[in-house]
Amino acid sequence: MAGASLLTLLDDIATILDDVAAMSKVAARKTAGVLGDDLALNAQQVSGVASERELPVVWAVAKGSLVNKLILVPAALLISAFIPWAVTPLLMFGGLFLCYEGVEKLHHSYQQKQAKKDSAASSKVANHALEADLQNLAQFEKQKVKGAIRTDFVLSAEIIAISLGVVALQPLMNQFLTLSVIAVVMTVGVYGLVAGIVKIDDVGLYLNQKQGSGSKVAVYHAIGRFLIAAAPYLMKALTIIGTIAMFMVGGGILTHGFHSVSMWITQTTSTVSEFALVGHVIAWFTPSILNALFGLVAGVLALAVISLGQHGFAKFKKTNDHSD
Repeated sequence: MAGASLLTLLDDIATILDDVAAMSKVAARKTAGVLGDDLALNAQQVSGVASERELPVVWAVAKGSLVNKLILVPAALLISAFIPWAVTPLLMFGGLFLCYEGVEKLHHSYQQKQAKKDSAASSKVANHALEADLQNLAQFEKQKVKGAIRTDFVLSAEIIAISLGVVALQPLMNQFLTLSVIAVVMTVGVYGLVAGIVKIDDVGLYLNQKQGSGSKVAVYHAIGRFLIAAAPYLMKALTIIGTIAMFMVGGGILTHGFHSVSMWITQTTSTVSEFALVGHVIAWFTPSILNALFGLVAGVLALAVISLGQHGFAKFKKTNDHSD
């Protein structure tokens, strides 16, 4: 009797695991687009740190990503069970935050370029700035990690939300296992690839320093030189792609939340696809471009509102301090 019960239990477990595997595949396919943006964003977020600190920074962000998912998976299940109407507003808030961070990043980059131009007039000022940068290296690294974890939280939330939509009608245990599988696989996959991307130049250096002679070593050296030369361009490209991805993902979340905007994008894409020859090709990019533009505008407005709020608060505080 006990043996029969055990076999039944094992059969039930096998059935659940089979269902979880099938649903995980579907969820992975649906989140592939977000995963690509996640990869570009995180590779861009951890760029700029010292070479010997790249892997520790990636590991720190990966641990933060796992903590994010430990929060998000139970939260998603609870929200889905008790307040399902809150999923869309929360996602939209996350999308707006992503757009805000993208615009803030562009604004910060512009300020840095202006500061470099101003400091270039005096070598003493430039040297002083360099010393300050070296002293603040640890702080810079902490800010990088915090920024990457914040960005990961929004992207992870969207991945979990999309995955939840796939398993919404399944039993609670299947939902939990599927979301857990997606969370672990996505984290390991993304940060494993990020670690590989940020260490491409080191791989190139290793291959270029191979000892020996012959065609095999010559090929190693050629590949090494190519990787060393390509690494800066790849990181620059990832920086640009990562920033654009912020607007595409954030804008996409926002437009899906506004039914009229989503319908307009769908209609525009349909109209564009009717153009001869290149219509279908252009239509394939149209939703992403429109989402990115919507995200850019939303981010600019969010930055403007927050900046005005901060300025107003600072002015109010200054007035109160003077009155005291």
